[in-house]
Amino acid sequence: MKILVLNCGSSSLKYQLFDMENEAVLAKGLCERIGIEGSKLKHQPACQDDVIFEDYLEDHDVAVKKVMEALTNPEYGVVKSMKEINAVGHRVVHGGEYFAGSVIIDDAVKDALEKCSELAPLHNPANLIGIAACEKLMPGVAQVGVFDTAFHQTMPERAYLYAIPYEYYEKYKIRRYGFHGTSHRYVSEEAARMLERPYEQTKTITCHLGNGGSICAVRNGKSIDTTMGFTPLEGLVMGTRAGDVDAAVITFLMEKEKLTPQEMDNILNKKSGVLGISGVSSDFRDIEDASEHGNARAEAALDVFAYKVAKRIGAYAAAMNGVDCIVFTAGLGENSGSTRRLICDYLGYLGVHIDSYNNSLRGKAMEISASDSRVRVLVIPTNEELVIARDTKELLDK
Repeated sequence: MKILVLNCGSSSLKYQLFDMENEAVLAKGLCERIGIEGSKLKHQPACQDDVIFEDYLEDHDVAVKKVMEALTNPEYGVVKSMKEINAVGHRVVHGGEYFAGSVIIDDAVKDALEKCSELAPLHNPANLIGIAACEKLMPGVAQVGVFDTAFHQTMPERAYLYAIPYEYYEKYKIRRYGFHGTSHRYVSEEAARMLERPYEQTKTITCHLGNGGSICAVRNGKSIDTTMGFTPLEGLVMGTRAGDVDAAVITFLMEKEKLTPQEMDNILNKKSGVLGISGVSSDFRDIEDASEHGNARAEAALDVFAYKVAKRIGAYAAAMNGVDCIVFTAGLGENSGSTRRLICDYLGYLGVHIDSYNNSLRGKAMEISASDSRVRVLVIPTNEELVIARDTKELLDK
């Protein structure tokens, strides 16, 4: 069975084609700047050189068509025709309260995604465009939706309700949803495997740390709490996002600076985080370099970030009445030993001890805790596309 996985952004489209007999990636690629001057498609067939097309990609229909042409090209394609592809799995950012798992997409599902679009205005419309493009160009091929929010639908009411008038939850579904669910699910399952323990008998804290970041408490295979909320803005300090902020700060700044809601939203989402504190960059590598060269604000940004992560790990250890394992994943979590060290230095009360040599390595799943550590600490590269392919296959098999 061959499954195409698509992740449609507002102006981008990432894809991977899997052979599910052995879960091998036959090809992957990225369409950038869709609908913008300078569009290009980078196609990466397995065991072959990359192929780059710099044709203008007018819209997602054109982008999906270009992807199909690349996949079936006699020279650098990996299938003879699109008829070899059994299904398409789509990453969908927001499923609201409608979906607690992956589903085969039909008209009712698309209607629900439309209703969720106001909760994720930058993402869900693009996801729907990708679905429509595939339906048009691959008629009759099953389409499956895999939701960033679905894994967190097991959160209890005490974790997802905001302390605002309940009528706003009833009228507008204002509550905590959480994101990065596919990643948290994948690495928590892999952690149980590495620990050689049943997934349903583990207490794991997963730290998805990148330009966007979130932490999840996974008890017995279920998400019971996570840092992101109604939107991906809540929670940790991130590359450009503020994370948790006293709500009164927002109204205070809007009044003092005469800001519109849109301007304030832009500040919180695009000008804050470690970029806002450091004044250097939203890229943690740049900030680490500046800190090493004596930039005090860069050092402060890294300290604030590590402190906030460590505080939430402590909170989730309390929420689960213990923790067996802490997992680091995503770009920063997988690659920055210094960041992992800064965070884990706060966790001595949990009995966390890091092996310095293992913590200096990167690029593979590994344990970085020392032999005397009471809590296991793992680094696991995330693989959201594989989760989407597996869910798609499972639904088709049923």
